[in-house]
Amino acid sequence: MMKKWRQQMKRWMTEKLELPADIMMDLPRITMVGQIHIYIENHRGLLAFSDKELRLLLRNGQLLVRGEQFVIKTILPEEILLEGKISQVVYIEEEKR
Repeated sequence: MMKKWRQQMKRWMTEKLELPADIMMDLPRITMVGQIHIYIENHRGLLAFSDKELRLLLRNGQLLVRGEQFVIKTILPEEILLEGKISQVVYIEEEKR
């Protein structure tokens, strides 16, 4: 009950105070340039990486990026810049218990 109230309060504050939703609601911000670059902010950590797949932990799930010839250009605690040929970006929502 308290968790739902907290989410409603965050939504209300975001709308009324005109704050960016990604900041207030702890959502990832994803910026893509064509199929060659993807910049992801506000993630919780790197779970897996290969030249064909990147998997990041998010607050409420995971983000999966698939493609080819992946190279991590920049990696910071909450930001990552990936370069390669991106074919798929999938948000995997955590199952609610």
